[in-house]
Amino acid sequence: MPTFTAPDGTELAYHLRGEGDPLVVLPGGPMRASRYLGDLGGLAAHRRLVLLDLRGTGDSAAPADPATYRCDRQVEDVEALRVHLGLERMDVLAHSAGGSLALLHAARHPDRVARLVLVTVIPRALGRPPTAEERLAAARLRAHEPWFATALPELEAWLAGEDDPDWNRLARFFHGRWDDTARAHEAAAEEESNDEAAGLFHDPAAFDPPALRAALSSLPAPVLVLAGELDGAPRPEAARWAAGVLPCAEVAVQPGAGHYPWLDDPEWFTGRTVSFLDGATGRGPGPARLD
Repeated sequence: MPTFTAPDGTELAYHLRGEGDPLVVLPGGPMRASRYLGDLGGLAAHRRLVLLDLRGTGDSAAPADPATYRCDRQVEDVEALRVHLGLERMDVLAHSAGGSLALLHAARHPDRVARLVLVTVIPRALGRPPTAEERLAAARLRAHEPWFATALPELEAWLAGEDDPDWNRLARFFHGRWDDTARAHEAAAEEESNDEAAGLFHDPAAFDPPALRAALSSLPAPVLVLAGELDGAPRPEAARWAAGVLPCAEVAVQPGAGHYPWLDDPEWFTGRTVSFLDGATGRGPGPARLD
């Protein structure tokens, strides 16, 4: 298991899957170990995935100062990984909450990002958090599901701020298909997540949405904003809004997908992502190959 040292001395780990040009992957959760991403629906057959365990998750060490779990405080961890890998510029894929970190990194180091893929990323850092109405509207698209009537009250309770909803029912709204793969994915979540760090990651002090939007308005890197048709956060319209902030962005909405689209339809997800990443030809020097 390869490691590198963050600027504050914290030892961070990453995991390599597949062969080919490197793709740095930032997990969501927030603060869930990268293990849940697997091979991203077979994406490792096309790119060498560099799956970062954020500080205090997976095989990465916990920092001496818990305040460094804050999203903006982890930007230089991502940059240190780039330097460690010896990449002048890197392709980055971020999932969910990891997208906040990816956007902050791109704003601070715009010339170090070659291409950026934002997978079901809530544009919270840009100033558009999800609303209860959006989540409920997405949930009602599942009214035909046999579990809908018992799961909807759990979602409503969660949105009302109740601390202990039945997550086994609530989680069904996050998946396009509630099958054995989705159940196993959810069963592993508690063990893979750092709840203390998650509570600090999205500290409002980490973000200045107007400043971030201004910084990203001149980002030269092409960006793919990928949303799930059935996902409550972000809804496809929120993904389109986020893409409008970025000058070189395109939007893809995966049919029938929830918050983890590589589980719902691996072939569709991988095909669309690879198509975008392969469009790198003609944009100048790309990331070097990792040996």
